[in-house]
Amino acid sequence: MLVVIAAAMLPASASAANGLAVHGSVNQVYVTGAQPGTSLRLIDRKKRKVATKPVGSLGGVLFRRVPAGKGYRVRAADGSLSVKVGVMRDRSAPKDPAIYNQTLPAGGYGYMTTRDGTSLSLDVRMPGPASDGPYPTLVEYSGYGYANPAGAESGISQILNLLGYAVVDVTMRGIGCSGGAFDYFEKLQSLDGYDVVETTARQPWVLNGKVGMAGVSYGGISQLFVGATRPPHLAAITPLSVIDNTATTLYPGGFLNTGFALQWAQDRADDSKPASATEGQGWAYKRIQEGDQLCKANQTLHTAAADLISKVHHNRFYRPKVANPLNPSTFVSQINVPTFMACQFEDEQTGGHCANLADRFTNTRRKWFTFTNGFHIDSLDPETFNRWFDFLELYVAGRRPQLSPLLKASAGVIYQTAMGINGVTLPDDPIQNQPTYAAALSAFEAQPQVRVMFDNGAGGPPSYPYPGFQRDFSRFPIPGTRARSWFFGPNGTLTGKAPKKGGSQSFTWNKTARPSSDFAGTNTGGGDLWTDHPNFDWRQPPAGTAASYLTPPLGADTAIVGAGSVQAWIRASVPDVDLQTTISEVRPDGKETYVQSGYLRTSLRALDKRKSSPLEPVLSLRRDTASKLPKGRFTKLVIPLYYEGHMYRAGSRIRVTISSPNGDQPVWGFDETVPQGTAQVRIASNRKNPSRLVLPLIPGISAPTPLPPCPGLRGEPCRTFSP
Repeated sequence: MLVVIAAAMLPASASAANGLAVHGSVNQVYVTGAQPGTSLRLIDRKKRKVATKPVGSLGGVLFRRVPAGKGYRVRAADGSLSVKVGVMRDRSAPKDPAIYNQTLPAGGYGYMTTRDGTSLSLDVRMPGPASDGPYPTLVEYSGYGYANPAGAESGISQILNLLGYAVVDVTMRGIGCSGGAFDYFEKLQSLDGYDVVETTARQPWVLNGKVGMAGVSYGGISQLFVGATRPPHLAAITPLSVIDNTATTLYPGGFLNTGFALQWAQDRADDSKPASATEGQGWAYKRIQEGDQLCKANQTLHTAAADLISKVHHNRFYRPKVANPLNPSTFVSQINVPTFMACQFEDEQTGGHCANLADRFTNTRRKWFTFTNGFHIDSLDPETFNRWFDFLELYVAGRRPQLSPLLKASAGVIYQTAMGINGVTLPDDPIQNQPTYAAALSAFEAQPQVRVMFDNGAGGPPSYPYPGFQRDFSRFPIPGTRARSWFFGPNGTLTGKAPKKGGSQSFTWNKTARPSSDFAGTNTGGGDLWTDHPNFDWRQPPAGTAASYLTPPLGADTAIVGAGSVQAWIRASVPDVDLQTTISEVRPDGKETYVQSGYLRTSLRALDKRKSSPLEPVLSLRRDTASKLPKGRFTKLVIPLYYEGHMYRAGSRIRVTISSPNGDQPVWGFDETVPQGTAQVRIASNRKNPSRLVLPLIPGISAPTPLPPCPGLRGEPCRTFSP
């Protein structure tokens, strides 16, 4: 039945001479039914060659970056021509919305067809019998195996079903059983998401004729891309644990994250291969073996997947035409629906840069953000869970938020499964105590837009996902934020003024001085890292391999929320060197807590002056602004810090350490740093060359709770301090 529906929706131009099926897409033309081992040529209406491509092993060819227009043809090896096809522009709405008049399964596995005739695999997961609907409905959309009938891979549909939501789990084109060819967040992928939202909203089992989007990480990031296309029937989005920019995760400070980021790209490249016994997504191969002919046919174009690893290495410099479409901070301003976003400052996967998005959602007034310290999973911690649930109920379901007794009773199982922590419960929530929908909506919308939860891990047993305290703010960056500077001084001090006398500190840059990671375990999820006893091994840099500076004991609690920087005058024995700077809290009890890091390849030290501010410096990262360090003299450079939200307690000291990268992250890694060997790095600290630490201070905030346990804060390992 689904195969017939998909075939019926293909444009008439799909039938081509010589057995070729040629289709126009959004700035693309794709072909199936070709002879492997041959090549096909795409020509335009004036018979000019556009491109020539070899046929893949399954008979598919994809021509990318084709200008919109009519009259394109494909010329086969024997010279014969296909019928003419048109190539669509990348506008959000298709010419004919009738493509959305498709019937999706009212529960279970199926397919839907996008505007270019590609079929996407999906699984509709109902909270109960379809006859008991309609249900409030959410879309989860990513390149993971969301459509796997055995259960969404890395998805949260089981939780959403418990909350009473129907979930349409969709696997992106070119992955699993979905047709087409995969590329990382190409525009067509966003338009597919638009088509998914509009098709789903028309299903009779969808409450109110609108759908929301949900998901963590990949499934959260995709919401930013789809939301920017403005589907008319999108009710709201809830991106959790997301990036602000591909570059801040993939190339922090200008050098490649060969740990999580590169491995993630490799995993997507592997998943995009045709499903077989050894490649692609295993669940898709299982379906093919069980007789799913559409899944089998959809593998044809998987051979045309973009070479992600080649693209990673080819695009290490910032090129606006390539980078901006992959940079949510450049387009979330287009999102016009209610938004709830939650991120962690120490997110070990995406990195602590998500907060950069908060002030860029300029086209929706209904937006709320929760930021805290913690791991990738902590966007689902109990306090955040409650607010996320309230938001979904108010803006997608349109009903008074009220957690069922079953869900409350299931919380312990959910958190044990997700985090490996026993006994986690959901706290009482004032919004859920409101008597009516109108009262709950009014109370929710009265909340300030920004919530910062401090000391996550200190509000219950050590490392349990409860904050020590929280503060609300009207916007981010937080009003009244002040740049607080501490200058590098003699003997590794940080002082309020630049030292009068000249001085400097040197260290030997050595990428092997510490382990590549501060995590000694093997399970980077709920089996170890996300638990209440993660196996951290955060080591001090060996003597002479880092430069470290300390403030005097703080006279009062010091709230730092935002980014900041290290502005240092550097001289090195090599023309280019990769640097890592780490901020930590040295406590009165002799313990040291990790807070945040920043990164810089010194040849890419040029700032984008138009985008930069004193507390949020932005590197240019352009090839034409790269320059080597001058030999034999000090050069000023700015090392941008990733965002933090930390309360440094009275009596503690703030420490900044500059070293080679590695050793301060659990899953990020830096195996391709420069130089290849060791180097000597010297940092000046005098009135002429005033190196300093600059942090975003929030005046007037103090901690209502004592110094948290160490270890105890989530995402912030602890060690014994050693100068």
